Amino acid sequence: MGKAKDFLLRMGHLWYMKYVVVLVLGLLYVGFLDENSFWAHRRNTQRIDDLTSEIASYKATYDKAQAQLDELEKDPKAVEKIARERYFMKAEDEDIFVLNEGSTPQAQTAGKE
Repeated sequence: MGKAKDFLLRMGHLWYMKYVVVLVLGLLYVGFLDENSFWAHRRNTQRIDDLTSEIASYKATYDKAQAQLDELEKDPKAVEKIARERYFMKAEDEDIFVLNEGSTPQAQTAGKE
């Protein structure tokens, strides 16, 4: 304990030590504690990257919907196609069968248990 105390006392008497302490405390403050610190800057950069990729995905969705809207405005057959695919509408002389690949009848699953 005596050696550490002597070392600190000798370091305190150096003329440049006050500048080193101020520099280290300033770097710690600017690097970690300040709201404009390095870590806050890095976090904001990551957030900007995430939002940019989200904007790109929304733009792709918008472009796809806009192309489909243009197709619906130009081609009356496209309206019929959408009505058949999404809403299961049919003509008077047609029958519609909806097949789900993931579902199985209850009788088959009950026998396997």
